[in-house]
Amino acid sequence: MLLMLMSPLSPERTTTMNRFSSAVPDDEYLADSKVLFYVSDAVSQLLEHKEEYTHFGVIRYFAEYFSSVKNSNHVLFREYSYIRATPHNRASFLRVLWRCYRQIGKSGDLLSMLEYRSLLQLLCPDFPLEPVQNAARIVLMDDAIDCLMSFSDFLFAFQLQFYYQEFVHSVLVIYQDLLAGKSPNTVIVPTSTSIEQLPSVTPEESGKEQQQDGVEPSTLAQCIEAFCDRFKHSHPPRSCMTEVLEQTNRISYYSFLMSLAKHEAINQAIGALPSKAEFLIDPEMDQELDKLIAQISVSPGSNSSGSAVGGLKEVLQRKASPRRNIHHRRKIEVESDGSTEETDSSEN
Repeated sequence: MLLMLMSPLSPERTTTMNRFSSAVPDDEYLADSKVLFYVSDAVSQLLEHKEEYTHFGVIRYFAEYFSSVKNSNHVLFREYSYIRATPHNRASFLRVLWRCYRQIGKSGDLLSMLEYRSLLQLLCPDFPLEPVQNAARIVLMDDAIDCLMSFSDFLFAFQLQFYYQEFVHSVLVIYQDLLAGKSPNTVIVPTSTSIEQLPSVTPEESGKEQQQDGVEPSTLAQCIEAFCDRFKHSHPPRSCMTEVLEQTNRISYYSFLMSLAKHEAINQAIGALPSKAEFLIDPEMDQELDKLIAQISVSPGSNSSGSAVGGLKEVLQRKASPRRNIHHRRKIEVESDGSTEETDSSEN
């Protein structure tokens, strides 16, 4: 089976139908769908844990691996480099994040940027600080990023920052050039190959825009249009960006990003989060939690706090990652630092 997956496709099969029902060359389809990336990861995981999977069966292992990828149940507890490696992984992680912590939104709790980062690290232990800071700046318009934020505001801003990370960073470079007075013809539009070499922007540097009135939306739109023509990473639908830019006479970087984060068409294009009207609704997870609460209430002599923590972890692993015995041999230890109770109750 593995040899069949990795063998070259025959020259006669020149086209394949992708999910948008358009004919594309096989090599282009494989590159766009990242199939070879998942094959490589599946083999690496198998070799790393081969002694554990001897009794499991190689065929069954690959079947469950690709089934979990298809169903977006494969990113829980994986390393940061993995969850951001493909658009599908990024969307899957956003979905898991919403399902695990939706209860924060239902309770109306407001959390700080560092608290959101702690929640993210429960799902991805090496999740870095910078993407969380950048999402907080979108919500707070680059004001004091230690202010408290609602779960919905943070998650929609985080979705834009995380899913379109390369695009968001590149637009900042374009915006700063326009602020510096460069004409659209002299603005340096980053290429896809140069994205990784772009320097990180410090809060002091990004805060300089607050001293400006922003830029002409039509000028920014012209630069972004030229940029998207050459950009190989994901970017928001052009129609959505055009709509946002046509609604104002001047626009700043963070007001542009916040408008995109709130745009329902962009949320639909990513396909990870429900609409704002259904943001707090997840009947399947609610049923699991009701069962868990019922089990805890009838369990004599049990420590309710410890039982709740263990039970919630079991729900998260069962619902968000059915393949936990394949990928997630590591146990996540939640240390008590005075805020554990709030965090544990938010893992729904």
